[in-house]
Amino acid sequence: MGAALTRYRVIAWIVGVALILLVVIGMPLKYGFDNPVVVETVGQAHGFLYMLYLVAAFDLSRRAGWPLKRMVLVMLAGTVPFVSFYAERRVSSWVTDGRRERAPEPVAG
Repeated sequence: MGAALTRYRVIAWIVGVALILLVVIGMPLKYGFDNPVVVETVGQAHGFLYMLYLVAAFDLSRRAGWPLKRMVLVMLAGTVPFVSFYAERRVSSWVTDGRRERAPEPVAG
């Protein structure tokens, strides 16, 4: 599950940064200065990357055995600026806490 978590964390950050670029830079340029170049390029990239984010979130959720509601909420986190960063931290703590709970006790020798 470690590789699935790493894949999720990386794509969550990439999607988060792309969405912030789109909303903070691209939208003001498009609607304030009639320059849609950032929205056209970053928007398409974000759409593709968001699909990869969905796959990574689904893969991690199935491996971790999350309920459907948690999986859907994590998947939606990539659609709201800054929320993917928060979700990435929460998901990382859920997965690492789950590993600690399942870890066997050391044998006293």
